[in-house]
Amino acid sequence: MRLALIADTFPPLRTSGAVQLRDLSREFVRLGHELTVLLPAADLDRPWKLDTYDGAQVLRLRAPATKNIGYVRRTLAELAMPLAMKRNLRRSPLGNQRWDGVIWYSPSIFHGPLVAALKRESGCRSYLIIRDIFPEWAADMGLMGRGVAYRFFRAIADYQYSVADTIGVQSPGNLRYFQRWKSKGESNLQVLPNWLGKAGTAPCPIRLADTMLSGRKVFVYAGNMGVAQNMDVVIALAERLRHRDDLGFLLVGRGSEVDRLKRDVAARHLTNVLFRDEIDPDEIPDLYAQCHVGIVTLDPRHSSHNIPGKFLTYMQCGLPVLAVLNEGNDLSSIIRQYAVGEVSEAVNLAILCEQIERLMQIDPERTDLVARCRRLFLEQFAVSATVEDIVRYL
Repeated sequence: MRLALIADTFPPLRTSGAVQLRDLSREFVRLGHELTVLLPAADLDRPWKLDTYDGAQVLRLRAPATKNIGYVRRTLAELAMPLAMKRNLRRSPLGNQRWDGVIWYSPSIFHGPLVAALKRESGCRSYLIIRDIFPEWAADMGLMGRGVAYRFFRAIADYQYSVADTIGVQSPGNLRYFQRWKSKGESNLQVLPNWLGKAGTAPCPIRLADTMLSGRKVFVYAGNMGVAQNMDVVIALAERLRHRDDLGFLLVGRGSEVDRLKRDVAARHLTNVLFRDEIDPDEIPDLYAQCHVGIVTLDPRHSSHNIPGKFLTYMQCGLPVLAVLNEGNDLSSIIRQYAVGEVSEAVNLAILCEQIERLMQIDPERTDLVARCRRLFLEQFAVSATVEDIVRYL
């Protein structure tokens, strides 16, 4: 099939979304499909730039900047983004291309007009991969009320959903949110779990043996550290366990909360927490080989279900988890079913410390635990099944 994949993140970015889309594009190509990735690019000095990435075409289209700017400017830029992409697509060598299917990845919620245009011109079906139910999660977190701004973003999201022939959500619990589309017969609805491709093999520049965490069992968190991740619970645990010289916490990544968290650690004079900047995704397995347990945290105010990409990477690398999740999250039952770690649906430091103690007793050489983690990954999160599902619906 000749397919278009629309997104706003892709390598060389290192976000979890960029890694997912990298692995997805590789698998489409491996299976013989002709894939073109369409991306907005604010830094282009011309309308378009066409190159290749591991066998896929990547067409970057000039569009307004939407990152690291104020909320009002960002909203206006996101509204203009699909229109600018459509205009500059027309100027590119692919301006008259016809597609057998259009796939797009949300976030962002603003790609609807571009998808609608490509569908109409090609007479093809579309598949929405939705990983971020916005603005619902922002309202849950108290980042916005349910007034005018919420209704505006909800209308944008509703239009996006109406354009999709199939909506793929990442967890069974999210199906409930989309039942009204299914009941109207407007869209197919399916669970499309997060995915990863083959693990990278690049050496990691972080060598824990050369840091203050040397000789300790290390609980690692690698990924975005923003409001939704509830990283304060990790710092609170570190303070409560500061007397343990056999335990440490490694926090790797970027995000809006990183500077505040660093200040908090310094103010508490904690010597069991180490921060490191974001690393290349292909270096992650080598990092995890030096660690004992992976951390997953989500703010308890979330009402949607989320299986973060970092959890997949922990499983792929055979690393058990300590998970602090919102109540009822589908990930809780997965962790318990496969016995791949400890999970709590409440921020109770006493209980979490007991769970950490149990995880500390795990022999890192236990092949049965490593095998359970990797079996879970292969059964539920391998990219080959993801591509098969998308193609079947298209």
